Amino acid sequence: MTQQNLAHTTPAQLSFLDTLNPAQRQAATAGDGALLILAGAGTGKTRVLTARLAFLIGTGKARAHEILSVTFTNKAAKEMRERVSHLIGGVAENLWMGTFHSISVRILRRYAERIGLQSNFTILDTDDQLRLCKQLLQAENLDEKKYPPRVLAGIISRWKDKAWLPSQVPAIESAQMDGYAPKLYKAYQARLQTLNAVDFGDLLLHTVTLFLNHADALQHYQQQFRYVLVDEYQDTNVAQYLWLRLLAQGHGNLCCVGDDDQSIYGWRGAEVENILRFSTDFPTAVTIRLEQNYRSTPHILGAASGLISYNEGRLGKTLWTETDTGEPVHVVSCWDGADEARRVGEEIEQLQRKQHTLKDMAILVRAGYQTREFEERLLTIGVPYRVIGGLRFYERQEIKDALAYLRLIYQPRDALAFERIINVPKRGVGTAALQSIYQFANFQEISLVEAAALMVDKGEFRGAVKSTMRVFLEGLQRWRKQATELSPSELAGIVLDESGYTRMWKEDKSPDAAGRLENLKELVAALEQFDTLGGFLEHVSLVTDTANTDTDEMVSIMTLHSAKGLEFPTVFLPGWEEGVFPSKRSLDEKGTDGLEEERRLAYVGITRARERAYIFHVNNRRIYNQWQSMSPSRFINELPAEHVAQEGLAGVQQRRFDGSSWGNSASDTRRVASPKPQLAWQDEGFKKSAFEKGERVYHASFGYGDVLDCQRDRVRVAFDEGGEHIIMVSFIKKVA
Repeated sequence: MTQQNLAHTTPAQLSFLDTLNPAQRQAATAGDGALLILAGAGTGKTRVLTARLAFLIGTGKARAHEILSVTFTNKAAKEMRERVSHLIGGVAENLWMGTFHSISVRILRRYAERIGLQSNFTILDTDDQLRLCKQLLQAENLDEKKYPPRVLAGIISRWKDKAWLPSQVPAIESAQMDGYAPKLYKAYQARLQTLNAVDFGDLLLHTVTLFLNHADALQHYQQQFRYVLVDEYQDTNVAQYLWLRLLAQGHGNLCCVGDDDQSIYGWRGAEVENILRFSTDFPTAVTIRLEQNYRSTPHILGAASGLISYNEGRLGKTLWTETDTGEPVHVVSCWDGADEARRVGEEIEQLQRKQHTLKDMAILVRAGYQTREFEERLLTIGVPYRVIGGLRFYERQEIKDALAYLRLIYQPRDALAFERIINVPKRGVGTAALQSIYQFANFQEISLVEAAALMVDKGEFRGAVKSTMRVFLEGLQRWRKQATELSPSELAGIVLDESGYTRMWKEDKSPDAAGRLENLKELVAALEQFDTLGGFLEHVSLVTDTANTDTDEMVSIMTLHSAKGLEFPTVFLPGWEEGVFPSKRSLDEKGTDGLEEERRLAYVGITRARERAYIFHVNNRRIYNQWQSMSPSRFINELPAEHVAQEGLAGVQQRRFDGSSWGNSASDTRRVASPKPQLAWQDEGFKKSAFEKGERVYHASFGYGDVLDCQRDRVRVAFDEGGEHIIMVSFIKKVA
């Protein structure tokens, strides 16, 4: 059939096929039926998907409006439409191309009355959803602190991703929110229908419901769409899976493009099983593997392929490339987070000196809280950067809230700080109460804190507000006194706990709550570097001001999840330690499935690199005011030795993830560090040492510094340029 179509097409119309490699051409010109294109990282999947669309139209197998092409972003849909238009020599306006949601809107507008809506229904945004959830909780007299609206919205969205109507929620799920969730879900849907509105989850859920309950509507689109193509199939959830299967039951021409090794969004509903069972769902399906990589060097591909091979839940493929071997993947062992940030900064500066541009470099972290030390280090050495897919550390909501508490303690007349946190956590101080404080303060020409205190004494506040306000003001007085007695780090921990701010986020069950708590812990750790609260606040002000830059020449900092689909000549991958990456939370919540998704995330990280990749791990981290010994990630052990070059720390025993030694063979190029330093500076063992506190010392790597604390075989040194480090005494010498 393919050859017959080709016979009726001029060579000029299909000249784009000549630019494809054999596997790509096979995928673009494959015959009818179910087709799975397993496209490895950097193998040109977008080119193949575009070529297949152009091939179907160019050979007359289908007209533009008979093809449905589904992408995950509107940007991807726009780019693909432009590419297809270029290939076929005309505008592909009649193509049904877009996201699951945008296509669902078109379908539902036509059949709205079948699902109890009018065609002019509105689509709620996140704020509208939360407001509606809040109203429903109030109607049921449920405490919002115990049952947060954001949690309810998250549960409902997850159930819709599973394609569950209120009547279909399984019994095992019904216990959510102490059993109230199913009833609230039913009320939520009823309220949406009254409002003639839908949320984003409804767009898919209603379309699936329409297709299941109204055969004529399903048949209409099955007959129209002779070919259905979908990109990033590994990221589909249950509702999207059902949506596609129902449409594909017509002609059976479903082409799915994806990579099971890059399925990293399980936390937001993606089901890697959708792509793994494709051949089971479609027994006659053809699977074509795209394995020639056009992005990375053989060393990078070899390291990534060796790592992902440890996953059992995968279809399997072997990436290869015709490019030069390139540099091995560098695995770098560091003392702590500060040393890690310093060494990343040094590598960036060295690459700059070799005429590499900053925009070609990226730092990819597992979690958002990890960005802080890299941001501050890059600012210190004057390297511009941008945080992609998120805010800079000191611009995040929870950090600005915490800083407002500290600012108000340091400067009681800081009206902006007072206004920001007077009702965070909620103390019943609404707009009217705050306005009255402002008016009283202006009349008396005093600060807002002083005004609030006088109003409490005069009985200007009523009920619970009076008591909560008094507790807050007493806390401010107590913390201000403690600021003269405690370190800034200790003070911050106390303030966050006693104010109820930490508890507020612990009780918040939204997906981003855990990340906010990690950021707060990182803030407390950042304060350890400062002797005074004023010094820290001044530092933050300067950092925030310096961060503003208009240049495009910047290092990119982002999470591994945000980096999917991107590529850079140079990639830095810090934080490869057990508990950080793989994430302890992922392992605790999902077990083996969580571990395999974390490994896929590591695979994605390595394959973002075109020319060089650096993996960093530290021996110890300061986590919430406590030093913790860290073991290198098990993923480091899984990297093939022939593709890795390791940089260890002098004087540190080399260990594997499991604790066993790498051995002393000179040919072992993959040694990684896993020391377990004792960091309790108050221990008796620190009293005797060959060095004394305050002595000037020199280290070959870190340079000159001053001894802060001593133990028999280790000292803690504040180096002039390298920060604080714990050093074996045999590796430093006294300076006369």
